[in-house]
Amino acid sequence: MVPRLESPPSTLWRYGFKVAEKRYFTLHQANEVLPAVRALAERMVAHRQALNEAHERYGVFAEKIAGNGGGLNPREFGAVQEQIELEAAGVARCIDGIHELGGIVKDLEDGLVDFLARRGEEDVLLCWQVGEERITHWHGLEEGFSGRKLL
Repeated sequence: MVPRLESPPSTLWRYGFKVAEKRYFTLHQANEVLPAVRALAERMVAHRQALNEAHERYGVFAEKIAGNGGGLNPREFGAVQEQIELEAAGVARCIDGIHELGGIVKDLEDGLVDFLARRGEEDVLLCWQVGEERITHWHGLEEGFSGRKLL
């Protein structure tokens, strides 16, 4: 006899972020939560862009430190470190919020979010990204963005 697997916990953790319980959406349901997801995704993209810029500034300081450290302003260096922490926390909060709404964040730079759905007997993903008015595409679980198809 094959042992039966226990049900997964109601809340899963992936990549250090809280992932809501597996939830299936109809197209209508996904589009209903889209305004809240859109607001979070737009903030996530902005935080990610600011984080990238702070990392670039940090790189300039790292080059100075690798040299002789001359011309290093400790206050500016501290401010850049603080900015990195602030923006990373902002990204994490937005991802958490999207996951709590049932969305699956796929790309931080472009604000790509998927919603688990059923197409007949098959699990698929309804696909949306920042800049799109509503959900108009889907793809298989293993296809990704390049496999997007019109609904």
